[in-house]
Amino acid sequence: MYQPLSHIHPDARIAKNVVIEPFTSIENNVVIGQGTWIGSNVTIMTGARIGKNCSIFPGSVISAVPQDLKFDGEDTTSVIGDNTIIRECVTINRGTNDRNKTVIGKNCLIMAYCHIAHDCIVGDNSIFSNNSTLAGHVTVGSYVILAGMVAVHQFCAIGNHAFVAGGSLVRKDIPPFVKAAREPISYVGINSVGLRRRGFDSKVIMQIQAIYRTLYQKKYNNTQAVNIMEAEMEATKERDEIILFIKNSQRGIMKGYFKN
Repeated sequence: MYQPLSHIHPDARIAKNVVIEPFTSIENNVVIGQGTWIGSNVTIMTGARIGKNCSIFPGSVISAVPQDLKFDGEDTTSVIGDNTIIRECVTINRGTNDRNKTVIGKNCLIMAYCHIAHDCIVGDNSIFSNNSTLAGHVTVGSYVILAGMVAVHQFCAIGNHAFVAGGSLVRKDIPPFVKAAREPISYVGINSVGLRRRGFDSKVIMQIQAIYRTLYQKKYNNTQAVNIMEAEMEATKERDEIILFIKNSQRGIMKGYFKN
């Protein structure tokens, strides 16, 4: 259903049961899946790929060109997965020739005034609270929660099932399954509440606690801690995920809690 006061480019590919409210603008080279609702005063620009059953609230701007002076008009996209909710005044930029796309996964909730810059990759089932911001080239896993006003430095990575406290400045990589808080950003425990809610077995949670106790509380450096994990701890997918994240970290992982 299209309102007569909306502007839709004739070459945009929009499923028949999409609802588009008044004063919304949809440009060329846009694809919108069935069941999606687009609120009023939304701007959906070239390169947007929006999945099924999404909701995009008023004031949002999807797939604007990157805020990157190196961008030279290359053909890139901004992808939003099925069942994702984009609240008021969210801005999502499309990719550059680095990754060629910006991706938000399925079943995500991106709350009001968040900004997701070019070439970011966000996994499924993640929640970004109001005013959280990703700089360019950030990678965020699945089931990640950013509390309000979190700011993430470019090229950082955040692992699956991590929780980042409100107002945090993320300058280092945040490994999977942890809680991050304080300034500078630091390990403050594992995300045990989130893991239990998602059905993780108590034995698995205890192993994750033991892994991070080795990494953050035994005064080993990262290489020593990883060697101990590999040699002495049971091989599980969670252990291997943590080890791989640490080994692949480009900016270095966050430190343990620093006392004043």
